[in-house]
Amino acid sequence: MGNFQFKALGIPGLTLVECRAFEDNRGGFMETWQAEEFTKAGLPAFVQENQSISAKGVVRGLHFQRKHPQGKLVRAVLGEVFDVAVDLRQDSPAFGRWRGVILSGANRRQLYIPPGCAHGFMALSEKAVFAYKCTDYYHPEEEDGILWNDPDLAIAWPDHGTVVLSDRDRTRPAWREYLRREGERKRKEGKVGQFAGGHRPQD
Repeated sequence: MGNFQFKALGIPGLTLVECRAFEDNRGGFMETWQAEEFTKAGLPAFVQENQSISAKGVVRGLHFQRKHPQGKLVRAVLGEVFDVAVDLRQDSPAFGRWRGVILSGANRRQLYIPPGCAHGFMALSEKAVFAYKCTDYYHPEEEDGILWNDPDLAIAWPDHGTVVLSDRDRTRPAWREYLRREGERKRKEGKVGQFAGGHRPQD
């Protein structure tokens, strides 16, 4: 038996990773990534790892990069978060759909979010330490986002009182505005017909 279990979550490439832990009277130990096992599961290599610390009620997202989309392997090192992925790939059967999972230091779960998805999370504990490995480097000039509580996406965020947002995340475009901008950008690039706005309702 390996130290990881991989479970597909309905959006192509979106994968829940269960980590096996070893515990005794001293505490515990677990692997969080192992190249051979992750490669066998079809997950890519990573080039950068980041960590954030968030207070309860903080929402970060929904974020993505335009020309250098990042795959992300995310986990809560300490505390608990509600983690969300939204499929932005027009050729995906799950285009416009979202999935959300609870990640915590206690449940030892990780989530792999494939390139082409927007990502965000809400901190549910008093303090949440959140780590994520990325398949591409951060390109600040390509950073973009969608409004976290867009009514068309209708993400079922937990009700945990006051939400804390950055100024940028508070003013992100809505889903329909994102679709309009993408359509306009494709037309300017001469790719008319390769992006059709739309939204698939969440199951």
